[in-house]
Amino acid sequence: MRPQTYLDHAATTPVLPEAIAAFAEEAARLGNPSSTHGHGRAARASLETSRERIAAALDADPAEVLFTAGGSEADTLAVTGAYLARAEANRTRVAISAVEHAAVIEAAHDLARRHGAAVVKLPVDGAGVLRLDALGAELDAHADALALVSVMWANNEVGALQPVDGVVAAVRAACGGAVAVHSDAVQAVGHVPVTFVGSGLDALTLSGHKLGAPAGIGALLARRSLALAPVIAGGGQERGVRSGTVPVALAAALAVAVETAVRDVDGERRRLGALRDRLAAGALAAVLDARLDGPDGDARLPGHVHLTIPGVDVDALLFGLDSAGVSASAGSACHAGVTQASHVMLAMGASPADARSVLRLTLGRTSTDADVDAVLAVLPGAAERARAAGLVAARARGPAPTPRRSG
Repeated sequence: MRPQTYLDHAATTPVLPEAIAAFAEEAARLGNPSSTHGHGRAARASLETSRERIAAALDADPAEVLFTAGGSEADTLAVTGAYLARAEANRTRVAISAVEHAAVIEAAHDLARRHGAAVVKLPVDGAGVLRLDALGAELDAHADALALVSVMWANNEVGALQPVDGVVAAVRAACGGAVAVHSDAVQAVGHVPVTFVGSGLDALTLSGHKLGAPAGIGALLARRSLALAPVIAGGGQERGVRSGTVPVALAAALAVAVETAVRDVDGERRRLGALRDRLAAGALAAVLDARLDGPDGDARLPGHVHLTIPGVDVDALLFGLDSAGVSASAGSACHAGVTQASHVMLAMGASPADARSVLRLTLGRTSTDADVDAVLAVLPGAAERARAAGLVAARARGPAPTPRRSG
């Protein structure tokens, strides 16, 4: 099997050797952190050390770090828990950006189905950036009914950085502290500077396997003053809002990964930004009609290149790249295996056909110039073959039916 060039770091990134070592050391120890005997106290001490390290790395209080099984669970706890804690005060509206991760969108939709919440999707501009004027209009009209505003720090598909500071400022000016403000920062931590206190947010999500920890661990940073209803019943761990035995070994690995990711975030941002720009320029020059999606320069994540390549069969494109030794994706890995139009691209104004003809190439800690060279060597041919496959598929489907005139 040929060596694979890995350009899907936004889906998951290689586990750090130091994180593996931390996990192995703690996994070899016996003890439940909720037990009161010596083994339990030792496990609890290790867990609290991990909590303190993560808090220090992200400018939070240790009591604000709540361990979860990953980013999706943390998003669900933030959205569902914040809403349920406020619904009895007749705050029954949830405002999210139209380009949120599926975890936030589905949690909001579930609140609408089960609890009658009114869900508002705030529009974005053509680069995928939230329109603050739309948030302002929502606040003007419904400030008294809002329970939660959730806007991701950085988009997982096109890499657009969102105006989190502007969101927090607008909500605080209109609602004070009555409305919870949450941000999914899964893609942002380790790639751009992220501080919890400085953000003014009530809650922030991060995920271990995006940072170099094993999958299965994440965290919700939640202010101690933030009211949250639990979404998992049980023994009342994690401030009573996330029951279940906390995985001490995974928490230790997460602490190492977070510390490593933020240690030289500015230097790594410059390094990846240079690789990103070279990759984007090379792809645009080599692939006919290709377009770069999202904002320019520092307004996007340093490792994201998202391309629209009109007419390609995206499954054929990904297969062709994989066969040539390149691992890439067509968007969020949470929708892998399902060919569908990207909701992010549709929100940005793309046609359904173009929203299905996209390629996401994402760089990370292990990415090098050689990776960029490898992709640029095979992308033009893979795109040409995928475009031919798309033409064949379109011919097989035939012309779209002519709509009937009604009555």
